[in-house]
Amino acid sequence: MSLRFGLVGCGAIHKTHCDALQNVEGGHLAAVYDIEPERAATASEKYGVPAFENFEEFSANVDVVDICVPSGTHAEVGIAAAKLGKHVIVEKPIDTTYEKALALVEACERLGVKLACISQHRFSNQVRRLREAALGGEIGTLLAGDAYIKWHRTQEYYDSGDWRGTWEQDGGGCLINQGVHYIDMLQWIMGGVKSVQAICRTVAHKIEVEDIANVLVEFRNGAIGVIQGSTCFYPGFAERLEIHGKYGSVVLEGDRTRVWKVEPEKVNLGKYGAGVMSQPTPNLQTYQLDPYVTDDLTATWGEQHRLQLQDFVLAVSEDRDPFLTGRMALEPLKIILAVYQSSQNQGTKVHLS
Repeated sequence: MSLRFGLVGCGAIHKTHCDALQNVEGGHLAAVYDIEPERAATASEKYGVPAFENFEEFSANVDVVDICVPSGTHAEVGIAAAKLGKHVIVEKPIDTTYEKALALVEACERLGVKLACISQHRFSNQVRRLREAALGGEIGTLLAGDAYIKWHRTQEYYDSGDWRGTWEQDGGGCLINQGVHYIDMLQWIMGGVKSVQAICRTVAHKIEVEDIANVLVEFRNGAIGVIQGSTCFYPGFAERLEIHGKYGSVVLEGDRTRVWKVEPEKVNLGKYGAGVMSQPTPNLQTYQLDPYVTDDLTATWGEQHRLQLQDFVLAVSEDRDPFLTGRMALEPLKIILAVYQSSQNQGTKVHLS
């Protein structure tokens, strides 16, 4: 029996989810809902599914509620869905405050429904291969890990929705909206963040929140690193990860490997010889794990969402945790909130629990 997905929030990102669901085995888009009926009607016509104006009626016709509403309402909608016995997928970030995000996680755990948060880059073969190399000791003891998210957004982008660029509904700016994905990748690959020191500024847009941020990071394993995020840099650049170990370095841009260099005498370093993998890769080996592949579909927008939605279907059918659970999604949120706290206190060091 195919799992019925119902999408809540027919804004900019909903098309990516709806398109991906057209190619998910064992799952399909069954309904849409939006507080603005005309937007739901447009999506309904495009995807050939019913639109609902009542959330309870909508929920009665689906098994999974896929949440694409403004960030500050993620937990509210997710908890309402969980109370109706529905599994929940929520777009990034899981919410804008730790308290609300934790309430969503605990509600889903208590009510026995699955919860996942979109972090589609974790489904890139090359990102997963890099994590395997970093935590498995293939590049030696980890020394540094850096993430650069240098995007460009116009003022019109922020003006396109009254929630964008606000503390209440967006939760912040370039870090929590655009940067959250690669902040998650960085902490996942490096084994977690111990502390941050940060400077955030609003320099190029008329918004409440930051559009540029520099962060000094200390990881739990003793390595250090840098996070740079912005929506100011024209014309915008691919996200970039740089991971440096004692014996080698790997650089990814846009989830594609640009540099993979290990000292020749260390290239056969035993797998997992200097580290411990804390989580296996998902059982979705559709494509070859080759760090130099150039036509890797798992590095493309849309396909990554499809893979994560496919994993969620399998998690429900196999009664296991999704590859990225709601509780895991608390980690990048905690890092970003610590960054904001540091910046608001003149760059003082903030330790994460």
